[in-house]
Amino acid sequence: MSPNQLLILGIGGPELTPEEASLYRKIQPGGFILFTRNLVDARQCRKLTDDLRDLCEIPPFIAIDNEGGRVWRTAPFIPPPPSAQQLQSRGDSRLIAEAGWATGKLLSLLGINLNLAPVLDIDHHPEATNSLRGRCWGRCDQEVINNAGVFNRWQRRQRILGCAKHFPAGGQATVDPHHSLPVVDMDIEQLQRHDLIPYTALMPELDAIMISHLHFPSIDSDGLPASLSRNLVQGLLRDRLGFDHHLVLTDDLDMGAIQNRFGTPEAARMMVEAGGDLALLCHSFMEARNVVDALATLPGPVLYDAGVRLENARKRFRTPPRFSNKSLEEVSSVIRKLRNELGCPRDSAEPDHPSQSPVEDY
Repeated sequence: MSPNQLLILGIGGPELTPEEASLYRKIQPGGFILFTRNLVDARQCRKLTDDLRDLCEIPPFIAIDNEGGRVWRTAPFIPPPPSAQQLQSRGDSRLIAEAGWATGKLLSLLGINLNLAPVLDIDHHPEATNSLRGRCWGRCDQEVINNAGVFNRWQRRQRILGCAKHFPAGGQATVDPHHSLPVVDMDIEQLQRHDLIPYTALMPELDAIMISHLHFPSIDSDGLPASLSRNLVQGLLRDRLGFDHHLVLTDDLDMGAIQNRFGTPEAARMMVEAGGDLALLCHSFMEARNVVDALATLPGPVLYDAGVRLENARKRFRTPPRFSNKSLEEVSSVIRKLRNELGCPRDSAEPDHPSQSPVEDY
């Protein structure tokens, strides 16, 4: 397998530039990730995903963050369904199932095959500025299992791969990893009492796991974030918990928690050596050649294992259905109904902070 397949790259705008198309055609990355900056309307989005597939010799992962609430990249043309917090507070699994179905149906129609959701973090610090406000499915492990499980089940019925995040315990962070490295003073036994339970309970229904940029000094004494730590990824997630067949993604390597210390090429290499499969370059994607050079130094057995997991995940892809306004209106109708039932007051995603666009949360 080419190490280039370990990359998920961003795109600059609503359509590919000649420079981007040339780079992607040459590199042949494993996939792409879309943000609000890439989306104008539904037909434009579908054309963009079709163009991306046309560039690739191997069917690419095309990822997006459509959790609902303020993290909903397709807000430019379809208002988001209620947030995880709003849905779980109502306590009605039917509403959650409808949100999951509508999310999966929409993404399938747009030619997207990987949703970076659901969030499995327990909402330990609801008032903290840790980027998770409104995004958690519960305040305890069983709430998260029940609610996130329903959402993920229904989006997967539309053949959309789900990605649980932010392993192992993003809800324990009290600061935002977009800007600095949060430190969580918990060991494995403490994590297993609550934060890891949603992952193990939902293991058979999860396609991928996103690893957080949090540091756990009791588990990794080298000062590494979980996303780059072999103790956390290979040791805990794969060997101890048994997630040896699941895809493992980093959170965005452009975040401050990584850039302040490692830089993108070295972080990408370390991530794969730690047991990961896909490195996200969401903003500095035109620097991908430097990352490719770093990944080329990885040993063959590491690349082989990652390649097997990528190939198995691709077996769940399906050819996107023909785009139709009727199908789009069907999805829009379900989401409008949900928003009305829960009294959502706005027509677009709400930023985490006044100065922060919703595209910056993962």
